[in-house]
Amino acid sequence: SRSSVIQCKPGGNCPSRHRGMTRQLSPLSVAEDSAAPILELQNRSPSGICRHSRVERQSRSGEEGTQTHTESSSQEAEGQTRCQSCTSTFLKLIWRFLIILSVSSSWVGTTQFVKITYETFDCPFFMTWFSTNWNIMVFPIYYSGHLATAQEKHSPIKKFRECSRIFGEDGLTLKLFLKRTAPFSILWTLTNYLYLLALKKLTATDVSALFCCNKAFVFLLSWIVLKDRFMGARIVAAIMAITGIVMMAYADGFQGDSIIGVAYAVGSASTSALYKVLFKMFLGSANFGEAAHFVSTVGFFNLIFISVTPIILYFTKVEYWSPFSAVPWGYLCGVAGLWLAFNILVNVGVVLTYPILISIGTVLSVPGNAAVDLLKHKMIFSVVRLGATIIICIGFLLMLLPEEWDEITLRFINSLKEKKSEDHADDITDSSVHTRSRSRANGTVSIPLA
Repeated sequence: SRSSVIQCKPGGNCPSRHRGMTRQLSPLSVAEDSAAPILELQNRSPSGICRHSRVERQSRSGEEGTQTHTESSSQEAEGQTRCQSCTSTFLKLIWRFLIILSVSSSWVGTTQFVKITYETFDCPFFMTWFSTNWNIMVFPIYYSGHLATAQEKHSPIKKFRECSRIFGEDGLTLKLFLKRTAPFSILWTLTNYLYLLALKKLTATDVSALFCCNKAFVFLLSWIVLKDRFMGARIVAAIMAITGIVMMAYADGFQGDSIIGVAYAVGSASTSALYKVLFKMFLGSANFGEAAHFVSTVGFFNLIFISVTPIILYFTKVEYWSPFSAVPWGYLCGVAGLWLAFNILVNVGVVLTYPILISIGTVLSVPGNAAVDLLKHKMIFSVVRLGATIIICIGFLLMLLPEEWDEITLRFINSLKEKKSEDHADDITDSSVHTRSRSRANGTVSIPLA
């Protein structure tokens, strides 16, 4: 087949019947031409510019607009992602701050309520027994939270058996109930009873500061009994805690109620540390459900087996009250409720957040009690007591350092050094490039010396 092409000269008149490309095809070439790309010849304008270039420019502009729209949408998506991450981080910070504040407030409230209760009811063991009985409600509260939040809900009996694995594969038996619960229940009662006795002799600030020494005692017992890793920083913290104890006892000259109160507070911290070390030795780590089950079991043991002790103290006139209506049940329920809230917050906070936050909340109870004693009771703190409190708190904070704190510190220092060296090298490179460009502009080339 032969094809004839009639082209129009620029500025000339093209006949309408011969506009474009005229192709004469034979019947044999139809199939081949249908498979090939269709060629179209665009008319040229009187200026000689092909219209095809306009179509290309329009398509390019459309592609650029689409690309710009895609980039803007991706930037909006990145902005939304950053906004969401910032919001989640802010909410996490608020949640952790509320946990710390709640732990500190509950412990301060418990201590101050005990001091108020002592004004009308001087029975520390009865207060300890009454408050410990409220621990029975920990597991029902945990199960209520399970029903409210869990997607797969279990029956109370099934959940109870599931959480009973903390005592062993066979669950909670009578033998394990007496063997495992009895020593922990006794240590729990001793810790709280000695703490209340210390509050009779010392201020709330001093007792709460001395009780913070239990962290140092936990480290020493874990190092001796559990063969934990030796850490120089924690040894220094333990020495600081012991120094604070001696200074607190020296504040009143090692005599009177002060030395007795210090002994009670240190005894409470020691039994608390022994409780934690034995729990780690025999029961290991536990989740929130198992911890709630264990605390409720301790409260149940206290109700059955230790109830005879306040009865004996009542009839022997050691802790006697008359009439029965003189018991300040409102203050007692306040002490028991705040103590229960503190125990729940400690177990919930360890599971939902970091254990270090719970420790920070505990040590913040010291300045909280100091503020209440200063504003409400008009306490005047001596320099020795204030120094002892500060030393104990610093030692407590040193105990919160992780085991690999020295390696982490060295890595951080090395990263800072590498960053500074990289920045210095970049500055040198930028200055050398600037010098070369300026020299080239002047017609000379300077090579910086190494």
